[in-house]
Amino acid sequence: MDISALVEQNYEAAYRFAYRLSGTAHEAEDLTQQAFLDAQRKLDTLREPEKARAWLFMIIRNLHRRRLRDRGTHREVAVDPGFDLPDGNSEVDTATLNSDTLQQVLDEMPPEFREVLVLFYFRELSYREIAERLDVPIGTVMSRLSRGKQQLRGRLSIDDFP
Repeated sequence: MDISALVEQNYEAAYRFAYRLSGTAHEAEDLTQQAFLDAQRKLDTLREPEKARAWLFMIIRNLHRRRLRDRGTHREVAVDPGFDLPDGNSEVDTATLNSDTLQQVLDEMPPEFREVLVLFYFRELSYREIAERLDVPIGTVMSRLSRGKQQLRGRLSIDDFP
């Protein structure tokens, strides 16, 4: 796989992921561009081309974490206005989950819980896909998702969060 094919096939998804992590268009553009530059330099280390997207997402995640660590701050995760929980969860009062409130709660969460929640609920990835993208065991994904949902329940006062 060459870099132009990697960019063509993954730019939009990479940008969306970077935007969810960073919360701003400017930061997402910067992260995406830097990720593709890093990917170009390390393209020879990609052993399984079919996992290029997961590899690229890992680069973006690592760049984002490094920036947070360097700044000593946590950044926002962008929440779409009008966000609702996935279908089948009508017992949850989605009015409680206005985007400003959800944005604020996600911003206050540790990055490891925020990432898993964003990937699971906003990107609708499976546990296995999240584990591959974050390069952690599935059990870690399940644990982080459970703890993240528990934090959401407590901070949003939702009894039946899925």
